[in-house]
Amino acid sequence: MSKNPVSKSKPAKGNEPLRSALRFFVAGCVAELYLLLIRRFYVNGTVDQLLACDEALPYLMGAGAAVAVVGLVLGILWRQIAKRRRIGWSVCAAGVFLGGSAWMIRTFYDSALTFLCVVVPVAMLLGILWNLYDRECAWSLTILGVSLIALWVCRRLLDSMYLGTYVKIAAVVYIVVLAAAAFLANKADKNGGRLGGLQVLTTGADPLPVYLACGLSIAALAVALFSSVVAYYAMWALAIVVFALAVYYTVKQL
Repeated sequence: MSKNPVSKSKPAKGNEPLRSALRFFVAGCVAELYLLLIRRFYVNGTVDQLLACDEALPYLMGAGAAVAVVGLVLGILWRQIAKRRRIGWSVCAAGVFLGGSAWMIRTFYDSALTFLCVVVPVAMLLGILWNLYDRECAWSLTILGVSLIALWVCRRLLDSMYLGTYVKIAAVVYIVVLAAAAFLANKADKNGGRLGGLQVLTTGADPLPVYLACGLSIAALAVALFSSVVAYYAMWALAIVVFALAVYYTVKQL
C-alpha cells in the first residue's frame, strides 16, 4: 500500500487467501457454538446439567492438552512441508483452545465464558483481515481490536476490589506497548517496512493507519483509567471507529 493507505490497496491474488479466510470463519463459528453450548448447560442449565459439565471439564482439559502436544509434534516433524505443517499447527491451536477454555471456564465460570465469547469472534475477524488486507490495514485493525478487548476488561473489572489495581497496571503496560508499537512502525517505515529480518509492513507503505490506531487506543485507555463508566463510553466510541474503518477498507479493497 502506497502513501495513500487505502486508495491503492489491492485484493490478494489467488485462492489461497480466500481459503485461509474461510478456514478462520469456520473455526470461529465452531468455537463460538462450542462456547454457547457450554453456557447453555453450565451457566443456564439445571443443577444436574451444571454438575455434569463441571465433571466433564477436567476431561476436556486433559484432551485439549493431549491434542495440543500431538499438533505440536506434527508441526515440528512436518516443518518442511507447508500444507502438513499448517495442519499440525492447526491441531495444536485447537488443542490449546479446548484445554485452555475448559480451564478458564472451570476457574472463572461465567466471566471466562463471556470473555471467550467476545475474544473468539474478534480473533476470527482478525484472522480474516490478515488474509485479505494489506499489512498496515491489518495491523491497525488488530491494534484497535485488541484495544476494544482491553477496554471491555476495564469496563468489567476496573472497579473490582480484588482485581481493579491489577487491571490498571495492565492498562498502563498496554499503553506503553502501544507507544512502542508506534515507534517500531516508524522504524520499519524508514527501513522498507522491515524490522531486522522481518517484513512487518508493505514496502513503501504509509504507517499512518498504525499511528492512528495506536494514538486512538492510547487516548481511549488513558481516559478509561478514570472509571468503568468512562471505559464503557470509550469502548463504544472506539467500536464505532473500528466498524467505520473496517467498512472503509473493505469498500476500497473491492
